Amino acid sequence: MKEIGKIIKERRKSLKVNQLELSELAGVGINTLVAIERGEGNPKLATLLSILDTLGLQMTIELKS
Repeated sequence: MKEIGKIIKERRKSLKVNQLELSELAGVGINTLVAIERGEGNPKLATLLSILDTLGLQMTIELKS
């Protein structure tokens, strides 16, 4: 979760969007977003996908090698 949070935070900052703006755009609570960026909690997949979509990111699932 920490790696995903780090990616989300870096992308948000590169777009010059603050946490409140992103939470509103993605339709998630500010506390939820802060926790995700810190690598804390256990967010729902729908929440993560909403944030990623808002940031122009996507999640990929691959088979283990």
